[in-house]
Amino acid sequence: MNSHSLIAPSILSANFARLGEEVNSVINAGADWIHFDVMDNHYVPNLTVGPMVCKSLRDDGIKDFIDVHLMITPVNDLAKSFAKAGADLISFHPEAVDDVDQTIGIIQESGCKVGIAINPDTSLSVLENIITDIDLVLLMSVYPGFGGQEFIEDTIEKIADAKKLIDQQDHPIFLEVDGGINNETISRVSQAGANVFVAGSAIFGSSDYEKTIQGFRQKIT
Repeated sequence: MNSHSLIAPSILSANFARLGEEVNSVINAGADWIHFDVMDNHYVPNLTVGPMVCKSLRDDGIKDFIDVHLMITPVNDLAKSFAKAGADLISFHPEAVDDVDQTIGIIQESGCKVGIAINPDTSLSVLENIITDIDLVLLMSVYPGFGGQEFIEDTIEKIADAKKLIDQQDHPIFLEVDGGINNETISRVSQAGANVFVAGSAIFGSSDYEKTIQGFRQKIT
């Protein structure tokens, strides 16, 4: 699964009145993962979805990979709830927890893969002691809290630096980028080394999901 690039539409931009239908539509249009942006109006200034939404999609028969990005604090109890609700991978922000190793352990024990989410102004040095224990690095290319923001250019260099760090490890680690991903930015993000691309409004705001996702794939190097 790590050998090719993965498109992960963010349900933050979907029509919640018909969420199951929207998720099935993007999967049928060629998406690989479903991305949850979970905000708590505390760690970030917005409020989105909880584990019940994840469970509802699973109960509705959606079997695809669910990638949960927790922009919340505290993390541990809700991470367990998302794991029970059917998440496959859970990412969290290291500054949002008291003990990063403990939270990694809790997510792993819950049966999920673990990601570390890094804000635009957070250094990659947060990965130093934990990169051997994680499955994904999520680089934020906007400040978390709102959809539809513009891509922060400095992220390109950070992606390249993260890729070098990942290449030094003995196990595969996904390099995911979230924020401002569209037809114009995706090729540069890909060239810098990312292999999971989160896109919300660029996909769900388009009139033809399949055409948009195919367009993304053509821009990925």
